[in-house]
Amino acid sequence: MGKITLVLTCCGMAFQTGMAQEPPKWANKARKAVFSVITYNKENQILNTGNGFYIDENGTAVSDYTLFKGAERAVVVTADGKELPVEYILGANDMYDVVKFKTAADKKIVALQPTSRPGAVSETVYVLPYSTQKAASGTHGTISKIDTISNNSFYYTLNMKTGEKTVSCPVMNAEGEVVGLVQKNSDKESTSSYAIGIGYAKSLSITALSANDFTLNTIGIKKGLPEDESQALVYLYMSSSNLSKEEYLNLLNEFIQQYPKNSEGYSRRAICYIGYGDDAHYALAEKDLQTMVEVNENKGDAYYNLSKLLYNYVLGLQGAKPYGDWTMERALKEINTALENDKQGLYYQLQGDIYFAMQKYPEAFASYEAVNRSPLASAASFYAAAKTKELIEGASKKEAIALMDSAVAKYNPPYGKEAAPYLYERARMKAEDKQFREAVVDYNLFHDAMMGQVSSDFYFIREQAEMQCRMYQQAINDINKAIEMEPKNAEYWVEKGSVHLRVNQPEETVKALNKAIELDAKNAAAYRMLGYCQVQQGKKKEGMANLEKAVELGDTVAKNLIEKYKK
Repeated sequence: MGKITLVLTCCGMAFQTGMAQEPPKWANKARKAVFSVITYNKENQILNTGNGFYIDENGTAVSDYTLFKGAERAVVVTADGKELPVEYILGANDMYDVVKFKTAADKKIVALQPTSRPGAVSETVYVLPYSTQKAASGTHGTISKIDTISNNSFYYTLNMKTGEKTVSCPVMNAEGEVVGLVQKNSDKESTSSYAIGIGYAKSLSITALSANDFTLNTIGIKKGLPEDESQALVYLYMSSSNLSKEEYLNLLNEFIQQYPKNSEGYSRRAICYIGYGDDAHYALAEKDLQTMVEVNENKGDAYYNLSKLLYNYVLGLQGAKPYGDWTMERALKEINTALENDKQGLYYQLQGDIYFAMQKYPEAFASYEAVNRSPLASAASFYAAAKTKELIEGASKKEAIALMDSAVAKYNPPYGKEAAPYLYERARMKAEDKQFREAVVDYNLFHDAMMGQVSSDFYFIREQAEMQCRMYQQAINDINKAIEMEPKNAEYWVEKGSVHLRVNQPEETVKALNKAIELDAKNAAAYRMLGYCQVQQGKKKEGMANLEKAVELGDTVAKNLIEKYKK
C-alpha cells in the first residue's frame, strides 16, 4: 500500500486523502478529551478562542498561554457540547506559550494519557483537532527533529503542515498517548510544524514564589495552590500583599479545604476576618481560632499563636472597646496555658510583653528574666528587661544599665548597625544617671556603629551630655553640626547661644540668639539669654528690653533677672 498523505483542511472535517484510511482505533474516544477554549476580558467580552485538552480525569488540562493572557475568566466547550468553567490556573510559561489549568469536573472526564517515553525521530504522530462530530478527524506526519529543553522535556519539529485551528491540539503517537501540543507556526506556508512536549506542559506548577510571577499575573483567573503543603504556606504569605481582602479570603478557604489539618490556615483566616472589623467577622475568627487549637498537635504552639493574635488585636484597638473577651487578660490566660504545655523562652517573651502592656512591670521583668535564662536570650530580650526595670518604682538605674551591658555584650566590637540601638539606649540611661562622660563614650560608639549616618538630633543630644562633663569644644562642634544639618531649627540656635554663653564667648552668643529670634520671634529663652548677655556686656538698656520681652512670653527666670538688675 502506498504512502498516504492526510491533510487537515479545517477543524471538524474528516480525513481527506487519495485513498480511504480508517483513523486509529483510539481516535474516536481520544477526541472527547479535546475541547474548545473561550476566554473573556474584564468587560466579559470574548478575548480569544482556541483549543486545549485534558491530561487527567480530575479536570487538569493544557492549552496555549496566548489564549489566557489578559483573561479574567474562561470556559471550555467539550466535544459533547458541554460548557465548563476554568477554575484555576496551575502554571504558565510565556516562552513556550503553554498554560496548565483545571476546569470544573464533569460526570466523567475523558483524558489523554501523557506518553511515558519521548517521541523518536521518524516516528509517525497524529494531530487530533477539536471536533463535535462523532467521527474523528486529523492529520498525521513524522517527527523530524527533537530538541531537549530541560530534564525530560522536549521540543519537536514535525514533518506536517498545521494551521491556526490546530494550535494546542494534541500530538499523539500510534499507541494513542499524547506526545505534545501543537504550537503556533509563524510561517503559514511552512510544511513543518512544532510541538512542545507534553512532559513540559505537565510539569508546569504553582510554587511558593508564583505569587510574584509576571506571566501568571497577566492572567486574571485565580491560581491554584502549590501541591506541596509547605510551599502552599509560603504562597499564602507571598499572595497576601498582592490580592484584595476578598481574593485573599477565597485563597485561604481553598487552602483550608486542601489542607484541613493545617492550623496555620485557620490562624491566617482568623486574621483576615479580624481585618473586616465587625462583630460578625469577629465571631467567625473566634471559631477559626478554636479550630486552630484543636487541629494543632503542638498545643503549646497553638495557645501561643492564639495569645499572640489576641495581644496584637488589643494593641491595635488603642483603647477602643474590644470584641467579647478579646482582652489582655484573655491573652495572658492563653499564654499561661501555652507555658503549662511547654516552658519555651518564646512563650515567656510574649508573657512579658503582655504584662508590660498591662503595666504590670515587676511581672513583666520576671518573664523577661526567664527569657534571658533560656537559649532565646538576645540583645532584644536584655533590652526589654532593662526597659522594664526602669519603670519599676524604686528600681536602680544602675541595674537597668547592667542589663544593657548584657545586651551590648551580645555583639563584638567594632560594633555594627545591629548593635547601634542598644549603644544609644545605654548612653541615654547613663546620661540620666548622671554618668555623663560614660554616656559620651557610648554616644561615640553609636556614631561609629552607624558609620556617621546620624540625625541632627543625635548631635544635639550628645552636645548636652558633653556640656555636662565640660567637654566644651566637642559640644561646640556638635551643636554646629546639628545646625549645619538643620539650619532653620530655632532650638538648635538657642542651644548654640547657651553653649557660647557658658564658655564666655559673648559675640558668638549674641549672633546665635539673634538668629534664633529671627527664626522664632516668640522664643522666650532666646530673649532671656540675649538680654542676660547684653547686660553682662554693659548694654543694660537693650538687655533689659529683651528680658522684658521674655517675661511677656511667659519666661519666669527672666522676671527674676529683671528684679536683680533693677537694683
